[in-house]
Amino acid sequence: MRTNKLILLVLFFIASPFINAQTSLDDQFGSQRFRFIGPEGNRAIAIAGEPGNPMVNYLGAASGGLWKTENGGLNWRPIFDDQDISSIGSVALAPTDPKQVWVGTGETFIIRPAHAMGNGIYFSPDAGKTWEHKGLEKTGRIGRVIVHPTNANVIYAASLGHTYGPQQERGIYRSKNGGNTWERILFIDENTGASDLAIDPKNPNILYAAMWSVHINSWGLNSGGQGGGIYRSMDGGDTWEPMNLKGLPGGEKRPVGKTTVAVSYSNPNVVYALFEINSPELWRSDNKGETWALMSQDHDWNERAPYYTRIAVGTGNPDEVYSLSVRFVQSLDGGKTRERRPPSGGGDNHDMWIDPTNPDRMMVAHDGGASITLDHGRSFQRVVLPIAQMYHVSVDDQIPYNVFGNRQDGWSYMGPSNSLQGYIPLGLWKGVGGCESGFAKPDPNDNNIVWSGCYDGGLERHDLRTGYSREVRVWPEAGYGWAPKDMKYRWHWNFPLSFSTHVKHRVYVGSQFVHQSDDGGQSWQIISPDLTLNDKSHQESSGGVAIDNLMTFDGSTLFAIEESPLEAGLIWVGTNDGQVQLTRDAGKNWTNLTANIKGLPAWGTIANIHPSKYNAGTAYISVDLHQMGDFDPYIYKTADYGKTWTKISNGIPKSESSFVHVVKEDPKREGMLYAGIDKGIYISHNDGKTWARLRNNLPPAPVYWMEVQERFDDLVVGTYGRGYYILDDLGAIRNADKLGNEAQVFEMRDAYRFNSRESIKTDGPSNNSGQNPPDGAIINYYLPEKHQGKLMVEIQSMDGDVIRTLPVSTNAGVNRMVWNLRYESTYRPQLRTQPPGRPWVQLNGEGWRPLTTWDLDLNAGQLGPRVVPGKYKAVLKMMDNNDNLQKEITQEFNVLKDPHSEGTIADIQAQLDFSLQLRDAMNIAVSSINAVEILRSELEAIIAEESDKKIQKEAIRLKAIAEEIASKLYDIHLTGAREDAFRSPMKLYGRLSALASDINGSGIDFKPTNQQGEVSEILNERLQNAVKQFEQIKANDIEKFNKALEKKNRTLTIEKTGGR
Repeated sequence: MRTNKLILLVLFFIASPFINAQTSLDDQFGSQRFRFIGPEGNRAIAIAGEPGNPMVNYLGAASGGLWKTENGGLNWRPIFDDQDISSIGSVALAPTDPKQVWVGTGETFIIRPAHAMGNGIYFSPDAGKTWEHKGLEKTGRIGRVIVHPTNANVIYAASLGHTYGPQQERGIYRSKNGGNTWERILFIDENTGASDLAIDPKNPNILYAAMWSVHINSWGLNSGGQGGGIYRSMDGGDTWEPMNLKGLPGGEKRPVGKTTVAVSYSNPNVVYALFEINSPELWRSDNKGETWALMSQDHDWNERAPYYTRIAVGTGNPDEVYSLSVRFVQSLDGGKTRERRPPSGGGDNHDMWIDPTNPDRMMVAHDGGASITLDHGRSFQRVVLPIAQMYHVSVDDQIPYNVFGNRQDGWSYMGPSNSLQGYIPLGLWKGVGGCESGFAKPDPNDNNIVWSGCYDGGLERHDLRTGYSREVRVWPEAGYGWAPKDMKYRWHWNFPLSFSTHVKHRVYVGSQFVHQSDDGGQSWQIISPDLTLNDKSHQESSGGVAIDNLMTFDGSTLFAIEESPLEAGLIWVGTNDGQVQLTRDAGKNWTNLTANIKGLPAWGTIANIHPSKYNAGTAYISVDLHQMGDFDPYIYKTADYGKTWTKISNGIPKSESSFVHVVKEDPKREGMLYAGIDKGIYISHNDGKTWARLRNNLPPAPVYWMEVQERFDDLVVGTYGRGYYILDDLGAIRNADKLGNEAQVFEMRDAYRFNSRESIKTDGPSNNSGQNPPDGAIINYYLPEKHQGKLMVEIQSMDGDVIRTLPVSTNAGVNRMVWNLRYESTYRPQLRTQPPGRPWVQLNGEGWRPLTTWDLDLNAGQLGPRVVPGKYKAVLKMMDNNDNLQKEITQEFNVLKDPHSEGTIADIQAQLDFSLQLRDAMNIAVSSINAVEILRSELEAIIAEESDKKIQKEAIRLKAIAEEIASKLYDIHLTGAREDAFRSPMKLYGRLSALASDINGSGIDFKPTNQQGEVSEILNERLQNAVKQFEQIKANDIEKFNKALEKKNRTLTIEKTGGR
């Protein structure tokens, strides 16, 4: 019996090559595209421009990739998304060839648990078109890259290390062969890395390195140590000496925290150094570091140093020095005093680049994006890119649904998944209380109420009906600056917030306790003991040489609270010190399950808990250990209320970014899992036995949270670096492991027959504009190989009537197409003559030109009418090369009424009947236009070619009649310019189009108005008269004329008319 089980297991793996053989779903599911919906982004930490060319600039995002402009900042595009890392710590252009671009990855401005790491250094030989990974994979964070000013093969990289523990791969690295090999030329110790690097532009043998001793874990940041300080090399990096021997701080006697250094471009004798100490210190040397003078200890020079600490010197004035800190600090006297009204470069600043050829051109990277000036700071151009760092994502159940979350260095957000207008403008996003950290969640039982968190335990209850946010935090005693051990409640930067799945409007939040409110936050009850380890050594002040307590590294706090959707009173809790707790009686008794999780390293953060909707005893947890120096993926499952656990994440490849932020189970398929890691998404169809990457067009930003919106069956992704993305319709992805050798059409989700809404007034599309979902029914189908014959999808009524025939892709894999819920469009006129008196109007290569008229009020009428809500069929028809039917596959689906419209189904049916009548009339008009145009064209040829005066005279007479008929059908004076429509009266085709446009474009779901019916009758009568006149000339005059032409071996071929 045991042998039989083994055979079955082997057969299972053989029969499922797709999931097991691939690490990526992209090959089969390339048609499944993520769409960006917003909001606007924020944090940029590296910036550089092409010297002397203000059109070309590069901007590195903290976790949103590298962006480039080639038109001075009017437009930006991402140029690094094909690489598998998102944090850009440094950008450098070779001074001898600005097309050579170097990028160091990983952020060095670190003061929270949420700072993406890098995987080394990259090089582009062609200004960002292509990239090569040049090594230094384990260095974690490269905050500065410098290319030798005269030899582009010599490159220096300042590596901080990952900062989560001792490591060898940190310090200053040098390559002498264009990055092919590297040597570490400055290493202090395993706890000290390089935060900055500067080079003498006139004597590149002189280098200055800024070193930083730092250690971060989940309960604190310890900045400072005897290895920190400024070091100088006089021989290109072969040897180094500490500048504390020349009078600067640093070393064992006066340890410092984060440091930075800058050399004046115009006078390299002048060097500046800035130090994190209890009070920051700015020093200056006027002799290349031989002696130093203390210039300032003003705290504004370097607030919250680990997050900032960078200086720049004006390229035209050695006394003009800038500090990139909370404020944009400027001194014009070498650091002695600070300008009280400096240029408005930005806030929460990180990097600055000043053009060496033009000191007036300056660029600043900051937490709001970037600021660019060409006039030395008198005015700035603000750059805002779609690089938002969103901590979580939640959705409501509105139609269409809304998306919620809080953005780092921003505020809370609510925005639409579908704006029902052309795109999703930034103006449709709004605040919903709270602030930059934590969760924003709508009450599942009343979507008008949104709860939103903030640091220091901040919590607001926002009412969408009034627009007001009420502060309802558990304990309103400010904790700024206090050590966690001295506070009544300890709150994480991202403290948990969740709703009861059994008691309406009940809210849970977590400090070290679980707090519960049933009255909208008016009062709170504690329903648990301290569920953390309460290790007092993990509750000390954070910061190191300078204290920094803002709940960014509070230890011994709750991080996840979730109630079972199946069992009342069953609540799961996770902490940031590795504890998993459970109550089955609504908090009366708690059980610590941590010891049951075999092999779980200590001190991990229980990043999220997902109780299964299929079994009350089943739950999944993700555990984040990256702050303990462990970057591996940890996902565990229990099926017995936490008595035993199984690790199910071994199939996720290990990397510097493989630690897991979130795991979710699919709401429609048991055991299908989605995992968000620090650079993407992995999916498992078999409860974690195997995993496959789903990337497609999703940038490699950290994925901090995901939700499946069940009504629309969308995967909504919260990235920490590129905002929100949506993968519409999971039907195909859900069945990725069921693809075989047979073609199939996947189960289709309901399609809403939405009407367009009036758009808000904005400044127009921007870099941050979102994309709406496809308008209509999504049809996903699978082909095991490329189809060689004809392939089409027919949309049919349930009676089998064909509504629409759609051409589709024949490519192998999963394909996606969209039916826009419309019948076939109207025929299109083909004009084969030039307007009278305008011989310069050209025909195309096929001898015709389109009928171009005023389209704003006509185009919608030339689309097919929309179907009535109801049940329909999508039929995939597969033909061979001879158009013989090989196979057809049918999938039924529903078209649903727009719930916001007032019209009834009967009204919509009346609208459809009317629209189909108009479409038929327009097709008659177009067929007549095309026929009369062929006649006019042939008559013009006869007039030009025939020498027989009698035939020529008759042709001229017939041409005049044909022109008269044509002029009733359309304005024959149209040249192709849209506004020609205003020169002459609009004729039948235009008026029919306009009437149909009123119905198709603005009829909403109402039946036609009485006057629309009256105008339709009038136009139809005129059309019939014109058609009758044309039929008469065809039956009489043309037939006689053809008999005369037969003697000349020619004939008029008007029977070749009609169609599209």
